[in-house]
Amino acid sequence: MADDETPSQTQESSTAREFSANGTSMSTTDVEAKLDKGNIEEAESSLRERLSLNSEEARTLLGRLEYQRGNVEAALRVLDGIDLQAAIQKLQPSSQQAARLVLEGVYLKVKSLQKLGKFAEAAQDCTNILDAVGRIFPQGIPDAQVESKLQEMISKAVELLPELLKQAGKYQEAMAAYRRVLLNPRNLDNDCCGRIQKAFAVFLLHSGLEAGPPSLGAQADGAYVPKNNLEEAILLLLVLMRKIHHGDIQWDPSVLDHLMYALSLCSQTPVLSKQLEELKPGVFHRTERWNLLALCCSGVGQNKAAMNLLRKSLHINERPNDLTALLLAAKICSEDSQLAAEGVGYAQRAVDNAKGVDEHLKGVGLRMLGLCLGKQAKVSSSDFERSRLQNEALKSLDSALSFEQDNPDIIFELGAHYAEQRNLNAALRFAKKYIDITGGSVMKGWRLLALILSAQQRFAEAEVVIDAALDETGKWEQGPLLRLKAKLKVSQSRPMEAIETYRYLLALVQAQRKSFGPMKIDSQVEDDKVKEFEVWYGLAALYSSLSHWKDVEVCVKKAREMKQYSAELVHTEGFMHQERGEIQEALASYINASLLDPFYVPSKVWIGALLSKLGSNSLPVARTLLSDALRIEPTNRKAWYHLGMVHKDDGRLADAIDCLQAASMLEESDPVENFRSIL
Repeated sequence: MADDETPSQTQESSTAREFSANGTSMSTTDVEAKLDKGNIEEAESSLRERLSLNSEEARTLLGRLEYQRGNVEAALRVLDGIDLQAAIQKLQPSSQQAARLVLEGVYLKVKSLQKLGKFAEAAQDCTNILDAVGRIFPQGIPDAQVESKLQEMISKAVELLPELLKQAGKYQEAMAAYRRVLLNPRNLDNDCCGRIQKAFAVFLLHSGLEAGPPSLGAQADGAYVPKNNLEEAILLLLVLMRKIHHGDIQWDPSVLDHLMYALSLCSQTPVLSKQLEELKPGVFHRTERWNLLALCCSGVGQNKAAMNLLRKSLHINERPNDLTALLLAAKICSEDSQLAAEGVGYAQRAVDNAKGVDEHLKGVGLRMLGLCLGKQAKVSSSDFERSRLQNEALKSLDSALSFEQDNPDIIFELGAHYAEQRNLNAALRFAKKYIDITGGSVMKGWRLLALILSAQQRFAEAEVVIDAALDETGKWEQGPLLRLKAKLKVSQSRPMEAIETYRYLLALVQAQRKSFGPMKIDSQVEDDKVKEFEVWYGLAALYSSLSHWKDVEVCVKKAREMKQYSAELVHTEGFMHQERGEIQEALASYINASLLDPFYVPSKVWIGALLSKLGSNSLPVARTLLSDALRIEPTNRKAWYHLGMVHKDDGRLADAIDCLQAASMLEESDPVENFRSIL
């Protein structure tokens, strides 16, 4: 039954209408004529005489007629004459038909008030209906005895009340009404109860009003009590999904949409995966299920599983041109250099298929294409190929920006790409634009700007930028900024100030851990360990540059408590051995660091440098290691310098000059921290 329909005994056809009550029928023609002339009392009297009705019942039939004719204001005038309280006194639980007629009259009045925008009055009258039901049936309505039309009308009133309260702006009362209904469902059928649960869940998710936990009187002993709107909404939606699984209510795709949104807000996509897996075959096309499961997996970092699902979905025999799946696959590939080439294919297909109503997604596809090309360039073994891929990446990002001119992500990525290629003026322009468009609210924008300024040897300005960023950043998020500030102080030959900055940062990290205490989840604790490790490692590197070896040993020991196996720490120990003249021990440490992380460039550089000093027989190995380091990090000036020295010792003077010139140029534009650290 639609919302504007009402329970009715009136028999209608396209040619005639009539009233029926108490076994008697009469045409509506005479009554309509009287109503058209404004003779409400005469129309009422006629009905009472012909159909043996009381005043309230007659008014209900007249109001229903006017409502069905579309005369809402006229219906309201008629129905205003119903004295609900007086009618209740006359009614008994055994006379359900009479009760239904009177309550239906008030319900029609509620609907009329709603159509006229008088929501507060409508809500009050709707409350009166439900109160009246409670008085007429103080012991509740027995399931076996309730008249179906009466139950239908009561169900509609129950469902309507919270909607009216929301329309009237009485949001707290609406939430109380939802909870009251769900605690005392008044014989509601599964479908009606399901609609109310869904409406309440949607309201909790999107109202912007914090409901707070249910009252103590509504809490059952031992039951789980939701702490906030989000938890309560998720519980309601999970109950609805359970009803769908059991066949109690029909499949409603919007329930899953709302659940997907709610669970994504709290990073609980594995729960959504379980719900998807429990759905019966045929509810979703298998590719849709694979795509949603892939989205759930990627949401918790299970990218390998996500890609396996997407490859199935995008197979030529399934839906190879599904735009959403292509974009998700490209995004996952853009985060992994080893998958970048595969991602380029997905992104290009997404761009090619972004047509018609999906034209607006072409910019997203071009952005993913640029990111995948940039990642692919990082693992290219050819300098020419790397340069070509980097240029194509920039072209794709520029094209993406033409579709989405105010997209801060594209602006940031262009700035970072230009910075990596040492086009510092262009990088600076995009970094400033990113800070402007985000209002300085995102830390990585400040870091990028400071790194670009440091690459331009403008260290004092970079430190001013970091100080401004610290003012805009919450206390617990300042770690990366403070580490960068310490490195800027080192670059300005102020090592003692850098040490103080690190000490302050260490105190901040430890205070953060204590402030959360034992209630922190495992991932948060692990994250803090990594942050504390970075502080101790930074201090170790700083003391190493000052040749304070005792302090280096202390810091390395502390860092190892945070992270036992680390290429960075082993490398730092190697540098300490090297500075002490312990070449074999240094070489062993550098090799161990490379074994821990085959992509750790500093150890490859120093292995190559040390080998180059062991004689001509070691030069080919040194050259291979240094070339491999440059393949991973083409802008590493130390790798260029030592490769130049290897070429010089090997008699390749032209190659040596090229390498040394590259090292010299890079030294003039070397940031205090690798640009890759912010990507």
